[in-house]
Amino acid sequence: MLNIYINGLSGKMGSSIQNQVSQIENISIIESITDCDVVIDFSRPESSLKIIKKCLKNKKPLVIGTTGFNNDEIKIIKEASKLIPISLSYNMSKGIYFLKKSIKDFLSKNKDMFECIIYETHHIEKVDSPSGTAIELKEIIEKNDKSKIVSSINIESERISNINGIHEVKFSNNTDLVTFKHEALSRNIFSDGAIAVAKSITKKEPNLYSVKDFFN
Repeated sequence: MLNIYINGLSGKMGSSIQNQVSQIENISIIESITDCDVVIDFSRPESSLKIIKKCLKNKKPLVIGTTGFNNDEIKIIKEASKLIPISLSYNMSKGIYFLKKSIKDFLSKNKDMFECIIYETHHIEKVDSPSGTAIELKEIIEKNDKSKIVSSINIESERISNINGIHEVKFSNNTDLVTFKHEALSRNIFSDGAIAVAKSITKKEPNLYSVKDFFN
Protein backbone atom coordinates (compact mmCIF):
# COMPACT_ATOMS: atom_id res chain seq x y z
CA MET A 1 0.00 0.00 0.00
CA LEU A 2 1.28 3.43 -0.99
CA ASN A 3 0.10 6.19 1.35
CA ILE A 4 0.05 9.67 -0.17
CA TYR A 5 -0.29 13.02 1.59
CA ILE A 6 -1.53 15.83 -0.66
CA ASN A 7 -0.63 19.43 0.05
CA GLY A 8 -3.42 21.39 -1.62
CA LEU A 9 -6.06 18.67 -1.30
CA SER A 10 -8.94 21.16 -1.47
CA GLY A 11 -7.73 22.64 -4.77
CA LYS A 12 -8.69 21.50 -8.26
CA MET A 13 -5.57 19.38 -8.74
CA GLY A 14 -5.78 17.95 -5.25
CA SER A 15 -9.37 16.90 -5.89
CA SER A 16 -8.43 15.43 -9.26
CA ILE A 17 -5.64 13.34 -7.70
CA GLN A 18 -7.98 12.16 -4.97
CA ASN A 19 -10.57 11.06 -7.54
CA GLN A 20 -7.96 9.18 -9.57
CA VAL A 21 -6.49 7.48 -6.50
CA SER A 22 -9.97 6.27 -5.49
CA GLN A 23 -9.96 4.11 -8.63
CA ILE A 24 -6.52 2.56 -8.03
CA GLU A 25 -5.84 -0.42 -5.79
CA ASN A 26 -3.09 -0.30 -3.16
CA ILE A 27 -2.92 3.52 -3.04
CA SER A 28 -4.60 5.71 -0.44
CA ILE A 29 -4.76 9.38 0.53
CA ILE A 30 -4.00 9.98 4.21
CA GLU A 31 -4.01 13.12 6.36
CA SER A 32 -0.73 12.54 8.18
CA ILE A 33 2.70 13.45 6.81
CA THR A 34 4.26 11.38 9.56
CA ASP A 35 2.57 8.20 8.33
CA CYS A 36 2.69 8.78 4.58
CA ASP A 37 5.16 7.32 2.08
CA VAL A 38 5.28 10.35 -0.24
CA VAL A 39 3.94 13.89 -0.45
CA ILE A 40 2.38 15.47 -3.55
CA ASP A 41 2.24 19.26 -3.61
CA PHE A 42 -0.08 21.27 -5.87
CA SER A 43 -0.49 24.54 -4.04
CA ARG A 44 1.25 27.92 -4.08
CA PRO A 45 4.94 28.73 -3.54
CA GLU A 46 4.46 29.96 0.03
CA SER A 47 2.63 26.74 0.95
CA SER A 48 5.20 24.62 -0.90
CA LEU A 49 8.03 26.08 1.18
CA LYS A 50 6.18 25.14 4.37
CA ILE A 51 5.59 21.58 3.19
CA ILE A 52 9.26 21.24 2.21
CA LYS A 53 10.22 21.92 5.84
CA LYS A 54 7.79 19.24 7.03
CA CYS A 55 9.09 16.76 4.46
CA LEU A 56 12.65 17.42 5.57
CA LYS A 57 11.70 16.93 9.20
CA ASN A 58 9.96 13.62 8.45
CA LYS A 59 12.32 12.47 5.64
CA LYS A 60 9.54 12.14 3.08
CA PRO A 61 9.94 12.20 -0.73
CA LEU A 62 8.18 15.13 -2.36
CA VAL A 63 6.50 15.57 -5.76
CA ILE A 64 6.04 19.27 -6.58
CA GLY A 65 3.65 20.40 -9.30
CA THR A 66 3.30 23.95 -8.01
CA THR A 67 4.37 26.77 -10.33
CA GLY A 68 5.39 30.40 -9.88
CA PHE A 69 8.57 29.93 -7.82
CA ASN A 70 11.15 32.71 -7.87
CA ASN A 71 14.91 32.09 -8.03
CA ASP A 72 15.36 32.18 -4.24
CA GLU A 73 12.59 29.62 -3.76
CA ILE A 74 14.13 27.35 -6.40
CA LYS A 75 17.40 27.52 -4.45
CA ILE A 76 15.57 26.35 -1.31
CA ILE A 77 14.11 23.41 -3.23
CA LYS A 78 17.53 22.47 -4.61
CA GLU A 79 19.08 22.58 -1.13
CA ALA A 80 16.29 20.40 0.26
CA SER A 81 16.82 17.86 -2.54
CA LYS A 82 20.25 17.12 -1.12
CA LEU A 83 18.50 15.50 1.85
CA ILE A 84 15.29 14.06 0.35
CA PRO A 85 14.26 13.06 -3.19
CA ILE A 86 12.24 15.85 -4.82
CA SER A 87 10.57 15.91 -8.22
CA LEU A 88 9.93 19.43 -9.53
CA SER A 89 7.92 19.60 -12.75
CA TYR A 90 5.65 22.38 -13.93
CA ASN A 91 3.69 19.94 -16.05
CA MET A 92 3.16 16.29 -15.14
CA SER A 93 1.66 15.36 -18.52
CA LYS A 94 3.38 12.67 -20.57
CA GLY A 95 2.17 14.54 -23.64
CA ILE A 96 4.24 17.59 -22.68
CA TYR A 97 7.21 15.31 -22.11
CA PHE A 98 6.94 14.02 -25.69
CA LEU A 99 6.35 17.56 -26.97
CA LYS A 100 9.69 18.59 -25.46
CA LYS A 101 11.40 15.59 -27.02
CA SER A 102 10.02 16.50 -30.45
CA ILE A 103 11.25 20.08 -30.14
CA LYS A 104 14.72 18.90 -29.12
CA ASP A 105 14.80 16.58 -32.13
CA PHE A 106 13.72 19.41 -34.46
CA LEU A 107 16.46 21.70 -33.15
CA SER A 108 19.15 19.04 -33.48
CA LYS A 109 18.34 18.20 -37.10
CA ASN A 110 17.58 21.62 -38.58
CA LYS A 111 19.99 24.19 -39.97
CA ASP A 112 17.52 26.81 -41.23
CA MET A 113 16.98 30.04 -39.29
CA PHE A 114 13.67 30.52 -37.45
CA GLU A 115 11.82 32.90 -35.19
CA CYS A 116 9.90 31.23 -32.36
CA ILE A 117 6.65 32.10 -30.58
CA ILE A 118 5.31 30.10 -27.64
CA TYR A 119 1.56 30.44 -27.11
CA GLU A 120 0.07 29.28 -23.82
CA THR A 121 -3.59 29.36 -22.76
CA HIS A 122 -4.99 28.41 -19.35
CA HIS A 123 -8.09 28.92 -17.21
CA ILE A 124 -8.68 32.35 -15.66
CA GLU A 125 -7.89 31.07 -12.14
CA LYS A 126 -4.25 30.33 -12.99
CA VAL A 127 -2.19 32.88 -11.10
CA ASP A 128 1.19 32.80 -12.83
CA SER A 129 1.62 34.15 -16.35
CA PRO A 130 3.36 33.00 -18.44
CA SER A 131 2.94 29.43 -17.28
CA GLY A 132 5.83 27.49 -15.81
CA THR A 133 5.63 25.11 -18.75
CA ALA A 134 5.94 27.96 -21.27
CA ILE A 135 9.00 29.28 -19.44
CA GLU A 136 10.45 25.77 -19.36
CA LEU A 137 9.84 25.35 -23.10
CA LYS A 138 11.70 28.59 -23.76
CA GLU A 139 14.63 27.41 -21.63
CA ILE A 140 14.68 24.04 -23.43
CA ILE A 141 14.83 25.77 -26.81
CA GLU A 142 17.66 28.04 -25.66
CA LYS A 143 19.61 25.14 -24.18
CA ASN A 144 19.19 22.80 -27.16
CA ASP A 145 19.68 25.34 -29.96
CA LYS A 146 23.28 24.25 -30.47
CA SER A 147 23.45 25.59 -34.04
CA LYS A 148 21.90 28.94 -33.05
CA ILE A 149 19.09 28.65 -35.59
CA VAL A 150 16.50 30.46 -33.43
CA SER A 151 16.87 34.22 -33.75
CA SER A 152 14.17 35.15 -31.23
CA ILE A 153 11.77 33.53 -28.74
CA ASN A 154 8.62 35.24 -27.47
CA ILE A 155 5.87 34.00 -25.15
CA GLU A 156 2.23 35.03 -25.50
CA SER A 157 -0.24 34.16 -22.71
CA GLU A 158 -4.03 34.10 -22.58
CA ARG A 159 -6.50 33.23 -19.82
CA ILE A 160 -9.88 31.76 -20.82
CA SER A 161 -12.54 29.97 -18.77
CA ASN A 162 -12.49 26.15 -18.68
CA ILE A 163 -9.15 25.70 -20.47
CA ASN A 164 -6.97 23.09 -18.74
CA GLY A 165 -3.87 24.04 -20.68
CA ILE A 166 -2.74 24.59 -24.26
CA HIS A 167 0.90 25.01 -25.27
CA GLU A 168 1.80 25.72 -28.86
CA VAL A 169 5.35 26.31 -30.12
CA LYS A 170 5.73 27.81 -33.60
CA PHE A 171 8.97 28.11 -35.57
CA SER A 172 8.65 30.29 -38.67
CA ASN A 173 10.70 31.88 -41.44
CA ASN A 174 9.96 33.09 -44.98
CA THR A 175 9.30 29.60 -46.31
CA ASP A 176 8.20 27.38 -43.41
CA LEU A 177 5.92 27.32 -40.40
CA VAL A 178 6.56 24.38 -38.05
CA THR A 179 4.15 23.92 -35.15
CA PHE A 180 4.31 21.73 -32.04
CA LYS A 181 1.16 21.67 -29.90
CA HIS A 182 -0.21 19.97 -26.81
CA GLU A 183 -3.67 20.47 -25.30
CA ALA A 184 -4.75 19.04 -21.97
CA LEU A 185 -8.36 17.91 -22.36
CA SER A 186 -8.64 16.89 -18.70
CA ARG A 187 -6.81 17.53 -15.43
CA ASN A 188 -6.56 13.76 -15.13
CA ILE A 189 -3.44 13.73 -17.31
CA PHE A 190 -1.63 15.80 -14.67
CA SER A 191 -3.05 13.68 -11.85
CA ASP A 192 -1.99 10.44 -13.52
CA GLY A 193 1.50 11.83 -14.08
CA ALA A 194 1.83 12.96 -10.46
CA ILE A 195 0.68 9.57 -9.19
CA ALA A 196 3.13 7.76 -11.49
CA VAL A 197 6.00 9.91 -10.22
CA ALA A 198 4.89 9.42 -6.60
CA LYS A 199 5.02 5.64 -7.06
CA SER A 200 8.61 5.75 -8.32
CA ILE A 201 10.20 8.52 -6.27
CA THR A 202 9.97 6.50 -3.06
CA LYS A 203 12.76 4.33 -4.51
CA LYS A 204 15.00 7.26 -5.41
CA GLU A 205 17.98 8.67 -3.56
CA PRO A 206 17.99 12.35 -2.47
CA ASN A 207 18.28 14.53 -5.58
CA LEU A 208 16.27 16.97 -7.68
CA TYR A 209 14.35 15.11 -10.39
CA SER A 210 12.00 16.01 -13.24
CA VAL A 211 9.41 13.94 -15.12
CA LYS A 212 12.02 12.88 -17.69
CA ASP A 213 13.68 10.83 -14.92
CA PHE A 214 10.45 8.83 -14.57
CA PHE A 215 8.94 8.79 -18.09
CA ASN A 216 12.07 7.73 -20.01
